[in-house]
Amino acid sequence: MSTSQFFGLNIGYTGLQAANAALNVTGNNISNVETKGYTRQEAQQVAADALRTNTSYGMAGAGVDTKSIDQIRNEYYDLKFWQNNASKGIYDIKQQYYRQIEDYFADTDDVQGFNVVFSDMFDALDEVYKSAGDDTKKAAFLSQCKSLTEYFNGLSTSLQRLQTDANNEILNKVNQVNSLASEIATVSKQINTIEVNKVRANELRDKRNLLIDELSEIVDVKVSEIPIYTSEGGTEESGIYRYIVDIAGGQNLVNGYEYSSLECVARKGDEKVNQSDADGLYDISLNGIPLNLYGGSLGGQLKGLIEVRDGNNGENFSAKGEYVSTNTNSVTVTIDPSNPNYDFLTDMNKVTMNMEGTIVVGNVEVKYDSWAYDHENKQYTFTAKAGTPDLSSLNGKDCYIGVNIDYQGIPYYQAQMNEWVRSFAQAMNGIEISAQDEYGKQAQVLFTSGSDENKFAGYDYDSGCDIPAVNQMTYFNSTSDNYLQLTAGNFNINTDMVKDVNLFGTTKDITQGQDAQDITQLLMEVRTDKSKMTYRGCSAEEFLQCLTSDVALGAKSANNFYSNFDKISRAIVGQRTSVSGVDNDEEALNLVKFQEAYNLSSKMIQIMTEIYDRLILQTGV
Repeated sequence: MSTSQFFGLNIGYTGLQAANAALNVTGNNISNVETKGYTRQEAQQVAADALRTNTSYGMAGAGVDTKSIDQIRNEYYDLKFWQNNASKGIYDIKQQYYRQIEDYFADTDDVQGFNVVFSDMFDALDEVYKSAGDDTKKAAFLSQCKSLTEYFNGLSTSLQRLQTDANNEILNKVNQVNSLASEIATVSKQINTIEVNKVRANELRDKRNLLIDELSEIVDVKVSEIPIYTSEGGTEESGIYRYIVDIAGGQNLVNGYEYSSLECVARKGDEKVNQSDADGLYDISLNGIPLNLYGGSLGGQLKGLIEVRDGNNGENFSAKGEYVSTNTNSVTVTIDPSNPNYDFLTDMNKVTMNMEGTIVVGNVEVKYDSWAYDHENKQYTFTAKAGTPDLSSLNGKDCYIGVNIDYQGIPYYQAQMNEWVRSFAQAMNGIEISAQDEYGKQAQVLFTSGSDENKFAGYDYDSGCDIPAVNQMTYFNSTSDNYLQLTAGNFNINTDMVKDVNLFGTTKDITQGQDAQDITQLLMEVRTDKSKMTYRGCSAEEFLQCLTSDVALGAKSANNFYSNFDKISRAIVGQRTSVSGVDNDEEALNLVKFQEAYNLSSKMIQIMTEIYDRLILQTGV
């Protein structure tokens, strides 16, 4: 085909169209300079197919074509941003919750904490020592004992509420994930509807990327976009793609136009893991299949919430198969001395597992309604609930309760408080019951676990009665009257003693007279004497220093990691913006450049018009 007489006019027209398209794209970029998530666009221009002229010079250029309007975006920076956003989300949550934990353990001039309450109690005991026989001094001391128990009750309640808050926030995050998954699937369908006509849906792609940005803060994400071909096994792309979003290390959330839903399932009473856990903590399932909440692949705010809510510092019940034996209705576990949690499992003051719950044996969940511990043989026996199938086939299988979460979350701090109150109550009670009350009878215990019915009547103390035989008891049962029942949440003073201060004994032998204060002296020594009570190698009064050091380290770690990931995030955003963001100066130069191109194309059309005017009107062609 040869070129027509009007070929030059058509070339000018294509240049005019291309310059106009480029100007429109530049104007769109400028108008969206402050639009969140907007990606800079660029008109892609190519030379039009040349025409054969059948002349000596061969081919003639046919002008310019605008092939597409593309986003200028680097997928590498998207991937880096999403990965870092998931890590940042973890420590954003931890930072928020640790601020509250710090407040709970505060002990300042403005906040009356443990040190003040504990000192006031022993100061009141000192007054009893100085004022023998003064009932008002005894009443004041018992009142201060009550203040100590209320301090721990309040602290335990606050932590339990914080755990409930984290649990509710998990539900909110799950709902957000489901909402985002639905939107991503819908937008993907809209994108394909447009792009099947070979047109790029740039604004919708920006919207979808914004949704992924938001999702990546909640949970880790992995995104892939797979082209769909016009025929099976073919090579010609149809213009549409299957957009896939995976979370939690490969769990499929969005696949094309379909999406999966996360669901929160509240734990029942017999699924409770830790003794001091709040009721109804959520497990999460994806399409009915439990989601691995504790694997290393989970990230984002959801991981931070899980670790704050369930973090046990790696102290969960677990045993290897060679130490597990089963029969018809029970599971017996012998504690291996090489078990990293040996002390946690053999010291009853440290035990935190619930009185009834679920033990997993060889991947089979066994519901138990009680357990017992044989201290001499270092053996636990879990009694399965009625109706449980024969357990014999599970003999020699690995078993565990809960999950090893190497983070100091709320269960860890509850466990530390439980350990202290058990140790302290044993020390004080072991001394007090060796006294005689004012009626000449053996004195009662000073501290109880919530009700006067539980006064640890079956607990063995050292024969000298000066120091309690912590863990000297050879057999513990989760349903019996022992210190396993005592927690920071139910720590209480003997109300009978409060009603009648004469029940409080200050001497082993009241015939020695009111000035005999040997028991009072021993009680006072519990404050600092490690031979009477020790907690993490420290004395009783150093409890708060131990806990606040843990809290301070946890808070500092969360703050430092959040700060680091935040700095990295800003750097990635800067790199991302340098590629895909709108730069005013650059767009201003583009305006001038494309305006000049438009003017030149217009000039060409004007010149070609004059040529055609001379050619047609003056030569008669």
